[in-house]
Amino acid sequence: MTRRASGQANLTAIALLLGIIIAGVWIWKRLSLDTQDYVIDQAIPIALIGGVGLVTVGMIVRSIGARRQRLRRRAALLSRFSREASPEKRIETAFALIEVNEYRLEGLEPAVPALKEVLISTLQRAVGDKQHRTRGMAASHLGVLKDLSVVPLLLQALEDDHAYVRSCAALALGRLRAVEAKERLMTVMKDDWDQTVRSRAKEALERMGA
Repeated sequence: MTRRASGQANLTAIALLLGIIIAGVWIWKRLSLDTQDYVIDQAIPIALIGGVGLVTVGMIVRSIGARRQRLRRRAALLSRFSREASPEKRIETAFALIEVNEYRLEGLEPAVPALKEVLISTLQRAVGDKQHRTRGMAASHLGVLKDLSVVPLLLQALEDDHAYVRSCAALALGRLRAVEAKERLMTVMKDDWDQTVRSRAKEALERMGA
């Protein structure tokens, strides 16, 4: 029934469109030449400009609304992060907070010490095959905090058995623009067996201007 109704709706829409086109052609042919010239020279350009203006305003309003929504969600996550006692929930909230903030530090400054502590702890303790994604996310999110004291830890993560963790560590080093990691990243770019890891190392070096 749903498929049949959808097909009928499509046919109705096509018929309506054809009717509008035919009616438009019929009306156009009955307009005087002066009116046709006016429509072509003035009415259509004005309508186009108006349409572009409306689209632009709509995009601006939508962007402002999205920003406000993101700021409200960030505030809620900051509050939850500060209250959360469970280590598992705390790291989940830390990940969500950084992602909602679009991987930027601006607005997270008050929470940086606590975020750093949670991410470092997760990177060090989330061991084993099953937790490699958690380790990798902790590594990449550390790069958002702009704290060069985590560079030695990220260099260790470049030695991880899992390519995902290595690629995330390279991403973080690039975000930090950690020039002291250039030599190691160049080796990774040339020698790592995983293509994604090599690409991330190359991107990190490009960020550093290497």
